[in-house]
Amino acid sequence: MTERNASIVGIHEYPDRLVPGKSALQIKAASASAALEDAGLTWKDVDAVYDSGDASSFPGLGIQEYFDLHPRITDTTAVGGSSFEFHAGHARDAIRAGRANVALITYGSTARSQAFAIGTGTGAIGGAKDPAANMEVPWGQTLISNYGMVANRHMHQYGTTPEQLAAISVTTRAHAMRNPDAVRAMTDLRFRDIGEITVEDVVNGKMIADPLHRLECCMISDGGGAVVIASEEVAKSTRKKPVWILGAGEGIGFVDNKNDITISGAAQSGPAAFNEAGLRPDQMDVAMIYDSFTITVLTCLEDLGFCKKGEGGAFVEGGRLRWDRLGAPALNTDGGGLFSNHPGMRGIFLLIEAVRQLRGESTSQREGAKYAVAHGNGGRLGAVHAGGTIILGN
Repeated sequence: MTERNASIVGIHEYPDRLVPGKSALQIKAASASAALEDAGLTWKDVDAVYDSGDASSFPGLGIQEYFDLHPRITDTTAVGGSSFEFHAGHARDAIRAGRANVALITYGSTARSQAFAIGTGTGAIGGAKDPAANMEVPWGQTLISNYGMVANRHMHQYGTTPEQLAAISVTTRAHAMRNPDAVRAMTDLRFRDIGEITVEDVVNGKMIADPLHRLECCMISDGGGAVVIASEEVAKSTRKKPVWILGAGEGIGFVDNKNDITISGAAQSGPAAFNEAGLRPDQMDVAMIYDSFTITVLTCLEDLGFCKKGEGGAFVEGGRLRWDRLGAPALNTDGGGLFSNHPGMRGIFLLIEAVRQLRGESTSQREGAKYAVAHGNGGRLGAVHAGGTIILGN
């Protein structure tokens, strides 16, 4: 049996998606306090802090002063939206090694209030002088155009159809309509025609970056959250049942003359995580997959091993990833980044909803959920990006 020596014992998702007048640090602090309360722990119990620099120009420094913490471990790994999966794996390792007992992971963002151009800005990771970006930035490549390029390549290479990609949006929207926070988010952010959608609604919608339509692109919201990870000893007395970290994996992808741009960092991080957990993709009850765009989900599902490369289109068709269907994992049951929240880096919410599922607390609960995978994608597909995979179990 896989060792159970570190578990997620506290979670909190900041409920508002539009919070003008609040700072990212305030969102982080409120979320951390609520997550510690959820675990039945206090600030004094925290001895490891994980920070991606989302709310301070000095990652790992400003947050400690703001929280008034003096931890034994500070980790400032920053790999975009997958940072929090990397953090969870690092926290598990530190706890397993006896270097920490209670780890705190937080996130806060006011991207919507600040009108931050997440998908349409041309500035790439590191800026134009960065070797990782200098072949893209001068030519005006936007983030969303990278994903459109990957989607076009996947269609050309494997025959994937717009209707198959749209099926991901349809499933995720069905889950969002069962989540009051997601419905309120769409209302506050002035979505049109809030309700369940069809494949036709998606493919007949406005084209944003060929072949990706409006309903295949994540929302831009404010928001944040927190996750508390504890040792086996601490978990014996926490308020909620522990959800164990069974496996972790990390991967980095980038473009060179040998690479296939339809292959994501999940091809490296997924097998590592599943192997460590001693589990297979087909044993997962829930799959929380980063959904900046529908093509992100499709490629990551393939690369994680839920289906063979090029077969993702058929795998997601027909609503088979809904919460109430068996035979495949329930996908993004909170409504995902498409329809619940996406403040810029969404990886922490994948962990939070996966824990809800394994606690039996989701608004689209998969009956008898025992295992879940949370996979984050950072950076941009078709360019430099990261994949972080966490396998969770009861």
